[in-house]
Amino acid sequence: MPSALITGATGLLGRQVFKAFTDAGWQTTGVGFSRASSTIRKVDITDADAVTALLDEVKPDVVVHCAADRQPDSCTKNPSAARALNVTATETLVRSFESSSHGSGSLFIYISTDYVFPGVPGQAPYTTTSLPSPPNVYGQTKLDGENVTLSYPNTVVLRVPVLYGPADNHSESAVNTLMDALYKDKETIKMDDWALRYPTNTEDVARVCLDIATKRKEGKDLPKILQFSSEDRMTKYQLCQVFGEIMGLPIDHIIPDKDGGKPKDGTARPYDCHLDTSELKNLGIDVTAVDFVAWWRRRTGAFRH
Repeated sequence: MPSALITGATGLLGRQVFKAFTDAGWQTTGVGFSRASSTIRKVDITDADAVTALLDEVKPDVVVHCAADRQPDSCTKNPSAARALNVTATETLVRSFESSSHGSGSLFIYISTDYVFPGVPGQAPYTTTSLPSPPNVYGQTKLDGENVTLSYPNTVVLRVPVLYGPADNHSESAVNTLMDALYKDKETIKMDDWALRYPTNTEDVARVCLDIATKRKEGKDLPKILQFSSEDRMTKYQLCQVFGEIMGLPIDHIIPDKDGGKPKDGTARPYDCHLDTSELKNLGIDVTAVDFVAWWRRRTGAFRH
């Protein structure tokens, strides 16, 4: 039975990756920290000794490294903490994996972001060979994490855009949390209507991670960088419009803000970082994604207040 280790297994993406590998019959170990449970082991991945002991014990065939500080504003406010998690912990993990891994099917998958690209108008879609130039601290630390990962053999970087999916609370996702704006109808809310986003479901990303790992176990040579994204394209304001229609709620109190491109709270946002998925297609991996509106219509009952 193949084995997998999932970091950040209590998070928005990690939970779905853990489920996908477990459901596929892999011997799956999940690690988390603040939300660790009876099924998810508590490990501080910034603790090098703890990471080394974990990898020596589990000796996974595949690691999917989902844990990260993925909030741009948080990274801007505390860049040293962001670097410790997004870069230093990544290096500790991949180095320990390399020394403990076994067999030709071993693989370390590093989850990265579309924010490694500048996202200036006219450049997208970005291919895996496009030149990264992160617009903010978050993107830079994730790019540095990529470079650390790619310096080792048996590694793959998987870039993904903004994510949504099943969540313990809306704040786990920059998409899910927009639902809350619908209910703040006693206040006027300015919502970005400039930057283009490509909301992608965590269940689809988890499936792609599993497909990549399976290809490797089958002996398939993999490119060092892969990218996955849905083709749903919306601004945050347009996302609110969709949620309003689905929930049957007015959004008159939400005002479109087209004054984009300027740093808010000190964090610059890109205009369009759409990711090209050709490398996955070349591997024979399905890049279709669940329809955004259809998925949320199915979930409406679960998210009604």
